[in-house]
Amino acid sequence: MELRQLRYFVSVVEHGSMGKAALELGVVTSALSQQISRLESELATRLLQRTSGGVVPTDAGLAFWRQAQLALRHVDDAALAARQARLSGHVTVGLAPSTSGVLGLAFMRAMRERYPDVRLRMVETLSGYLASMLGARQIDLAMLFHEEPAQRWSVMPLLDERLFLIGVRDLPGMPTTKHVRLAKLGTLPLILPSGSHGLRTSLAASFKRAKYEPRIVAEVDGLAMLMDAVRGGLGATIQPGAALARAENAALASVQISDPDAVRPNLLVSVSDDELSPAGLAARVVLADTARELVSQGRWLGARLR
Repeated sequence: MELRQLRYFVSVVEHGSMGKAALELGVVTSALSQQISRLESELATRLLQRTSGGVVPTDAGLAFWRQAQLALRHVDDAALAARQARLSGHVTVGLAPSTSGVLGLAFMRAMRERYPDVRLRMVETLSGYLASMLGARQIDLAMLFHEEPAQRWSVMPLLDERLFLIGVRDLPGMPTTKHVRLAKLGTLPLILPSGSHGLRTSLAASFKRAKYEPRIVAEVDGLAMLMDAVRGGLGATIQPGAALARAENAALASVQISDPDAVRPNLLVSVSDDELSPAGLAARVVLADTARELVSQGRWLGARLR
């Protein structure tokens, strides 16, 4: 049972409507309904009765609602006490360029709100470098895209991102459909990271499985310059939806790659718990919460929570 399920349930009872509660909570109605169903399954009892006018609690739901309200008040009081203790210290967090566009600012704002006395240092670089920095204890935690089995790290699988074909709308050969398979890209000019990049390695495996020989017209190992080339009409690229988060890329066309393996996993990785400072532990919680919130609110294109 999760705290958010309690908050969701209390909000639904108070509003008497899934739709109104979802609007207040900032989540889609289907996600809210799914969480309520999971709660009912865990408790093995029906908590809400659906009616033509909305929803009303059952007898079990009413009893649960009273206790849930009490539990949430205790949790809120505990959170307030923790914040008033004014956690301080410093923490270094690493994000890949594609991830920082959607997650970076939201995370920094959340940290400033929850822990204003924690000094935050952000590092933006390729995921391979982030893994090396984490191994060298130069950063405390990072969002990575594959696990390093030999490392003694704390690893939390957080979400998966679908990959998208991204390009200017008038690029010759650019698909106009919502989805496309790699094998259907034909001679579309592609601009991709070089072979040393983790995404390129993953794409190479996908190309091979699709029996597709891509027409790569340029290799760029920097997201900003790569997207400059795409906006300039030099070719299309294949990236996770987060690459479109920055305002300058909003006008680009995006087509979801429908091949089943066109997915990038996102792992929240940190040094081991016994090495992580209290500020680091707090930052890890905030980073995970912020990512989940962005996905739940539909602000992380193509992302799905684990």
